[in-house]
Amino acid sequence: MNASSVARALGQAALGGILLTAGAGHLTSKREEFQAQVPSWFPVDPDRVVVVSGFVELALGTALLTTWRQPARRLLGTAVAGFFVGVFPGNVAQFIERKDGFGLDTDGKRALRLLGQPMLVAWARAATKG
Repeated sequence: MNASSVARALGQAALGGILLTAGAGHLTSKREEFQAQVPSWFPVDPDRVVVVSGFVELALGTALLTTWRQPARRLLGTAVAGFFVGVFPGNVAQFIERKDGFGLDTDGKRALRLLGQPMLVAWARAATKG
């Protein structure tokens, strides 16, 4: 295994751990904070959105920690990237609606969070290729 393969594997495992942690937070101590990211215009109860997305994060995190063969690994990376794209409107809504959550209590902090989402998409794709 070469250095880039090791780096990708570590990146995939780290992202899996982050998703497992976030998913657990959705279902427990961070549940109310995650509700701040559900757009006010979204026609589903914010708590239900948080619970469902938490289970999705748990599933994706588990898959990232257990899927190592191609092409399944690449497809998983695409699914994880798609999830990050899918939740991005919530981050935009948190910025536009000026909702506090996770210490994002200023427009500047919320704007900076928006810049992080494309990095998560790139991370998911890069860690699961090749």
